[in-house]
Amino acid sequence: MEAKLATVLELGAAVGPQLHRILRDRIIRGELAPGARISETEIASAYSVSRQPVREAFIKLAEEGLVEVRPQRGTFVSLISLPVVMTARFMREAIEADIVRRLAEKADAVMIARLDTNMAEQRSLAPDASGETFMRLDEEFHRCLAELLGHAAVADHLEELKTQMNRVRHISARNFSRDRLIAQHGEVVEAIRFHDPGRAETAMRRHLMEIVSDLPGIVEQQPECFLGADLLEMPT
Repeated sequence: MEAKLATVLELGAAVGPQLHRILRDRIIRGELAPGARISETEIASAYSVSRQPVREAFIKLAEEGLVEVRPQRGTFVSLISLPVVMTARFMREAIEADIVRRLAEKADAVMIARLDTNMAEQRSLAPDASGETFMRLDEEFHRCLAELLGHAAVADHLEELKTQMNRVRHISARNFSRDRLIAQHGEVVEAIRFHDPGRAETAMRRHLMEIVSDLPGIVEQQPECFLGADLLEMPT
């Protein structure tokens, strides 16, 4: 399966990092589908650049596990590794459960107001709002928690950790109930509002287990996109 390419680059900025960022984002969002073949020559032509910055972008994407170079066959978008997804989910749960527990112990009115603003945006989403819009607000919500605790760098590290997990989340955002996820965000905020660390931690752990519940259905719908489906039968 060949991948269709966009042709948008910012003039005056370094080409290599732009190509890496654009291709990475399109892979994570599913525009470049798992298993799709991508060509240095075609990308260079589509973006009107030489093959060197494309090659550099491919190297970085391969290091991140997002593309796979197959000798004599070409470069392909990697399938989504379920073992990597489950490991990222486990680590994310441990970190974010601790974040909300600590935040519930110290949250003040200003912190709560910021969370309430994000929640209001989530709840005001139109029924036909895109999955991309919800994903943006979801990312802002989780990043906000780390920032309010004074650990913005943690959110950056988590973003690197959950690359494969985000690929699944973009699929689930298109197919599963966002109302349920928004309600779970609300439970976390309410626990923080009432300074209940235990309740906040439990709510966050429950929320981050959603991907475990959703995975079997996602894999059943698109089995060609995944590696390691046998992991779904393992304890989490």
